[in-house]
Amino acid sequence: MTGAARGAVVAWAALPILVVVSLTVGSADLPADAALDVLWGGGDDIARLIVLDVRLPRTILALLVGGALGLSGAALQGWLRNPLAEPGVTGVSSTAAFGAVLALYFGFASLSPFVVPLVAMVGALAATLFLFALARIAQSVLSVILGGVALASLAVALTTLALNLSPNPYAMSEIMLWLMGSVRDRSADDVLLALPFIVLGGFTLWRTGRALDALSLGEDTAESLGLGRRQVEGLVILGTGLAVGSAVAVAGSIGFVGLVVPHLVRPLVGYRPGAALLPSAMAGALLLLAADIGVRLLPTPSELMLGVVTALIGAPFFFHLVLKTRWTLP
Repeated sequence: MTGAARGAVVAWAALPILVVVSLTVGSADLPADAALDVLWGGGDDIARLIVLDVRLPRTILALLVGGALGLSGAALQGWLRNPLAEPGVTGVSSTAAFGAVLALYFGFASLSPFVVPLVAMVGALAATLFLFALARIAQSVLSVILGGVALASLAVALTTLALNLSPNPYAMSEIMLWLMGSVRDRSADDVLLALPFIVLGGFTLWRTGRALDALSLGEDTAESLGLGRRQVEGLVILGTGLAVGSAVAVAGSIGFVGLVVPHLVRPLVGYRPGAALLPSAMAGALLLLAADIGVRLLPTPSELMLGVVTALIGAPFFFHLVLKTRWTLP
């Protein structure tokens, strides 16, 4: 059995186990059979309330957001041919969060439930368009990454400015908690809001698989196969904007998932960027769900924010990659 096959077997075996665990653990633990009974249409009113209204939407969102971030990270790394590319590092998540904060700050969110995800997606699309333009004029891929880091810093600074100018301290506190990233206290409405955009963005990114494999052999090879670079870039930009923007809109900014996951998957698929797309989506979903279960099990006075946990895991991994690549500035 190949490494990819073994990885697929492990992932599909882990998925139902993590889902059941996610439905049972929390401030009020439920036996696994009680949670499963609710899913089959049984259970008492309290169990149904806990599972269907609280934990099931949280579980689904963790899978959706993790999958979107893992898939987007794999696509960005394949497009830019850089192991450090990731929605958070390149500023895509930060600009999406800034867009969502603007919608919340100016009260546009009260106009329609679709305003926040739409504005977040506009922010994510703007960031990927910036990366596209920078990739056209930059002398090296490292310059693109550094430009993305600068964009992320600018988006964070503008977000902080909006928070400082907020006239409502309660709203400022709520936005700050949302920016830390979490799928806690989310409802079925949040799932329905994010699901179509994440699916559409994920499908768009999946379509780039063959082209990313061809680009890894050089632009001339891709052109000979009828796979133009501009077409690939357009699909990556659109798919990343839709997937990451909608994920940030419902869960806040959760970093490093898109950085770590492709590196875990790539050796299993022969280092082919196209072949790593769907496994990265699966691994990202499992990683974020496992992290969300972890924050509920940790004996802390209050539940840790999910974005904090992924940053604590991802930041050392990022430093490891920087040291491993041993790049020097041009």
